[in-house]
Formats: sequence, structure tokens, C-alpha cells
Amino acid sequence: MRTEQKQKLALRRRWRIRRKVSGSKDRPRMSVCFTNKNIHVQFIDDSVGLTLAATSTTCKATPDRDKLAANAASAKVVGALAAQAAIGKGIKQVVFDRAGARYHGKVKALADAAREAGLKF
Repeated sequence: MRTEQKQKLALRRRWRIRRKVSGSKDRPRMSVCFTNKNIHVQFIDDSVGLTLAATSTTCKATPDRDKLAANAASAKVVGALAAQAAIGKGIKQVVFDRAGARYHGKVKALADAAREAGLKF
């Protein structure tokens, strides 16, 4: 499959998921972004267009951030940190936005770690 076609299909998958998933103040959207080197998590209120809390592997508050990468082990750490940041802001329930990524491996590890830390999906 050509690279352009793969990118187009991934973009369509992202749009399809995003059309169905929307966050509110009571239940914000937990948006997950995996790059080749880093992991980013944001809690977004879509009714206002405001980011309520965020964390990533590049955040200064992340312990041992120079050792973290975009893998499943780091996803567990970032998932737990994201849940702590959300609970600190008073967020207990979220809508999970996997941004077109399939729900296995890194994405599943991050979601499971966030659930164990106290978030409800």
C-alpha cells in the first residue's frame, strides 16, 4: 500500500472516531497522541475548546523524562501521571479518544494504567 493511501486512511479513521467522541466539562475527552519519540495526553472540554489538564513524556513534572520513549512501558507511566493530573483537577470520568490508533499495545497500556489510577472511561 502506498504511503499516501495509508496516511489518507489513517486520517479518515481519526475523523470517524472524532465525529463520535466529544468531551464536556463533566466528562472531558482524554486525547492521546503518540509520536515516534513521545507520548502526549490532554483532557479537553470540547464545549468551550479548553484544555483542562495535560501531561507528556516531555513535561517537566514527569520523573525520569529523559529515559521515557514512545513504548508500552512508558505508556504505563504516562497513563498513571495523566490520571493523577486529572484527579488533581477534579476530573473522575473521561471519554477516551485514541486518535485513530488501534486499541492494543501502547494505547491499551496507557488506558489500563489510567483506569488503575482511578479514572473511569
